Amino acid sequence: MSKIGIIGGSGLYKIDGIKSVKEISVSTPFGRPSGKFITGTLEGKDVVFVPRHDVGHRIPPSHINYRANIYGMKKLGVDRIISVTACGSLKEEIKPMDFVAVDQFVDRTNYARDMSFFEEGIVAHIEFSHPVCGVIRNVLYNTCRALNVKVHEKGTYINMEGPAFSTIAESMLYRQWGMDIIGMTNFAEAKLAREAEMCYATLAAVTDYDCWHSQHESVTIDMIVKNLQKNVENSKNIIRKAVKDMPDKRACGCKNALHQAIITDRKLIPDKIKKDLKIIIGRYIK
Repeated sequence: MSKIGIIGGSGLYKIDGIKSVKEISVSTPFGRPSGKFITGTLEGKDVVFVPRHDVGHRIPPSHINYRANIYGMKKLGVDRIISVTACGSLKEEIKPMDFVAVDQFVDRTNYARDMSFFEEGIVAHIEFSHPVCGVIRNVLYNTCRALNVKVHEKGTYINMEGPAFSTIAESMLYRQWGMDIIGMTNFAEAKLAREAEMCYATLAAVTDYDCWHSQHESVTIDMIVKNLQKNVENSKNIIRKAVKDMPDKRACGCKNALHQAIITDRKLIPDKIKKDLKIIIGRYIK
């Protein structure tokens, strides 16, 4: 049976309503994931949950082991991932407490993070023009509308390095580029999920306007935290219904992302890489 993965962002450290709960520690060739994976059933569907910052928010964005988290999901049989993330708004019309069904990413971490399973010894070039799964994104968008939650159908997420927030100059630059929201985590997840042939989509919860806004000085950390907590409750409701409404079978191209993407001569791929990446490349390389 298909499993749906859920990655929790800031404030979302557990999912209410999961039945038959088990905590599982997963070993990976890429080190330790953010924490233990929670498995169980939600709305009759098998789910796997992990909080990307660990319980209690102990791992900063630049130190998250994104490869281990996505590999762990794959190892546990997940083929679709809903990623929940807090973000700041770069557009007046995208207000705090809104949600965005992200459709594009821009990376500003300058690839400082490990965000590929394919390194020395094996090379793969995935198609990434549309970095999120359109099927899951539509489910998230329609779910928000059904629950009367304000949601924007599309949006470009610029992934900054962090953990500090933007300078005003940076924030104004991102606005000139046409970016919609800003966060610190989701680009690496999207890229790795595509390499692992897993469907992936981001549900972005807006907590505040980024520092470009004239009212930014009146925004306090306490206000942001309160908005975050409110968004977390909305996020849980959205996730429950989205999981329930998720199609039973995948009909998108995500499941074949590596088809013809691995260009390395099969004879030259080291046995260790074949072993470590078997759950990802096993369909194509024996």
